[in-house]
Amino acid sequence: MTVHDVLPTRRATPTRRAVKGQVRGDHTRQLIIDETIRCVRQEGFAAISASRIAERAGVTWGVIQYHFGDRNGVLMAVVDHGYDLLRAAINDVEVPVGSTRERVQAIVDAGWDAFSNPASLAAFEILVATRARRDAGVEEHLTDLGNQLARLGRALDPAGRGRRQQALANLFWATLRGLALAQMVVREPLDFTHERSALVDLLTLRLESRGHDDVSRRR
Repeated sequence: MTVHDVLPTRRATPTRRAVKGQVRGDHTRQLIIDETIRCVRQEGFAAISASRIAERAGVTWGVIQYHFGDRNGVLMAVVDHGYDLLRAAINDVEVPVGSTRERVQAIVDAGWDAFSNPASLAAFEILVATRARRDAGVEEHLTDLGNQLARLGRALDPAGRGRRQQALANLFWATLRGLALAQMVVREPLDFTHERSALVDLLTLRLESRGHDDVSRRR
């Protein structure tokens, strides 16, 4: 064992110029991602060309190449960004300890907030359009996200088991994905307040009637 193995390596303190350069670089990178998201949402995936991204972000294509490599790198950065926001939104959900309706309402609201933000919608559209060209990293994201969604879906019916519990979780996510898809195909924001309320009513009714059925079977 050497002294180098025992003692921590002292890193040089970044110069003020280096710190400013890093902040400026991070800002430029996020600007490009944000403008790509807006372009996907406002103009559709087909409009996402190298020149269009550069034009909207107000930078040269060389700057984009420096940060992302190529157009596909920009698109995958948007997918990563949308994935991070979606996962964070799901992880932050606090399921209340109260009535069935309160639990269902909290989960439906959290699920919709996660799905309906612009970054998630743009990432969803990119994934649909590029499904034949996904790399291993994207597939790992999707697998992990699927596990996160399944966990939140199971929170609807914590006392349920197996296929019964999974059916409600599938209905929950299928409905939200359908609403997200409807939002993807139009430019103006859509109000799904009534649809989400109906979903809460249906899930609550099903869960509460199931509880009555279970009690009746035990008698």
